[in-house]
Amino acid sequence: MSRIAVIGGGFIGRAWSIVFARAGFEVALWDPDATAGAAARGFIGERLPELHAAGLLDEAPDTVLARIHVQATLEAAVDGAAHVQENGPEDVEVKRATFARLDAVVPAGVPLASSTSGIPASAFTEGLAGRGRCLVAHPVNPPYLVPLVELCPAPWTDPAVMDRTAALMRRARMVPAVLKREVAGFVLNRLQIALVSEAFRLVADGVISAEDVDATVKHGLGLRWSFMGPFETIDLNAPGGLADYIGRYGPLYEQVEREMAPIDFTPSLVDGLHGAQREKLAMADHPARQAWRDRRLMALLAHKKTQPE
Repeated sequence: MSRIAVIGGGFIGRAWSIVFARAGFEVALWDPDATAGAAARGFIGERLPELHAAGLLDEAPDTVLARIHVQATLEAAVDGAAHVQENGPEDVEVKRATFARLDAVVPAGVPLASSTSGIPASAFTEGLAGRGRCLVAHPVNPPYLVPLVELCPAPWTDPAVMDRTAALMRRARMVPAVLKREVAGFVLNRLQIALVSEAFRLVADGVISAEDVDATVKHGLGLRWSFMGPFETIDLNAPGGLADYIGRYGPLYEQVEREMAPIDFTPSLVDGLHGAQREKLAMADHPARQAWRDRRLMALLAHKKTQPE
């Protein structure tokens, strides 16, 4: 369990490479674009000192970087790997072809995991001889700063493969959330969609501005949700716990849910909100703000490491 194959060297592939190398694994990285591997390793080389400075890297950056090896072929990347993490385009046909190729060359029993954000494993693994070892391991971007990973089986995924992958992810210092069955969007995206859709709806209905919606989450819900989930939050928000909370507020929840018709993302609504964002942040400044976001995540993660569970 010491060598991980990372297939695809884009944003997610290079982020997974940091995760696994930081945890002590040897990483074999391959991308069909011959230039992508070197670019990924260059990005990683720039990121590791920042992580070290933030206290999120136990070893010297050069030590961690030395564990990441760019491979010339897919076959070389998966040779001897105990786990394969695929990070290709969000295209079901591309994934079907990639997993067919992986299933043909990777020894039986080695888990084949996809980082897909929304395509169920059943959509691209059904016809494989080794379909029982295939699953989704969906990270949050970037996984070296946000440790959650959703593990979602296909209907035919071997439970032992799920258990083995969860154990591997814990060893890689990730927090696995194990789904019992496939569902569109998995879980994190469904929760995010519920909140974001309601945010759009409230602005479209003239209830509140986009800026104040962001403030409500940033200075309200987000503070608690950075260290507690929704069930623990409501459990602590009533003297008698969760059942007491629902007894008090259940009717309000039911009323509000009945008002939550699906939002229509009209061009005027989307263009208006996009324009408002561009007034605050020009697209030319987008990369700098993304870097700011990552530094804030580093600071938050470093703080959480010092706190008891």
